Amino acid sequence: MRELLTRMHEWMTRYMKSFYSDDAEVQQGILIKEKHTGYVTANCVELAKFLKLSTHDAELAEIIGLFHDVGRFRQYSIYKTFNDADSEDHADLALKVIDELEFFKELSAQDYELVRFAIQNHNKKTVAPTDDERKNLFAKIIRDADKLDIYRVLEPFLAQSEVDKMPNFIKSTGKLVADISPDFVENFVTGEQADYRKIRTNGDRKIVRLMWLYDINFSWTMRKIVERGYIEKIVSNLPPDEKIAEGVRRLKLHVEEKLKT
Repeated sequence: MRELLTRMHEWMTRYMKSFYSDDAEVQQGILIKEKHTGYVTANCVELAKFLKLSTHDAELAEIIGLFHDVGRFRQYSIYKTFNDADSEDHADLALKVIDELEFFKELSAQDYELVRFAIQNHNKKTVAPTDDERKNLFAKIIRDADKLDIYRVLEPFLAQSEVDKMPNFIKSTGKLVADISPDFVENFVTGEQADYRKIRTNGDRKIVRLMWLYDINFSWTMRKIVERGYIEKIVSNLPPDEKIAEGVRRLKLHVEEKLKT
């Protein structure tokens, strides 16, 4: 499969570069997604090593990381936005692109369906129910790998003073204020996943990123998030509030437990 993976990497490099633009903002968005693709692919490879997957399965994880956001490029070319709510679910778009590519037919039918399942579920609130443990495993791998790098992408814009510098394709939802909507505060206190489609403020966006920690599947990922200081940076930029402090205490206990697994 290594030779197939090489061809896939070469195709993906050409494909992403085909969306380069003279428009500075468009080009910035494409470059961010191109870099994100590289980091997520690398994260998938590292996670596969951590999980001691077979060579075959490690290569499947690499394929999933490489193509998880391939729909983003078509999304922006058609809709001029990376906001799924204002366009089309980018994971569904990714499957449309993948289904058009002849080299995916070189995978076994089982592997092909596994790749499609993982990519389709990489951005959903929860993974679709399945009795297939392998599909579930690879969906968890890409969800962790993706979230880990999104923390990197958003880190420069966590402080309120930096929000105005946020590119439009990142701040496409949420008012540029620090307040947190009451329902997001309640979600945070109870440890329930918030619905990112209901984001109304920049404070809501920060809560969603923190709530992702309850959906981190592997201690490897959590350790990377902690080591890079993403949690503390978000927490330090939350408004002072007793309920939010309660949510932070609950969250930190969860993180400590996850690191032990």
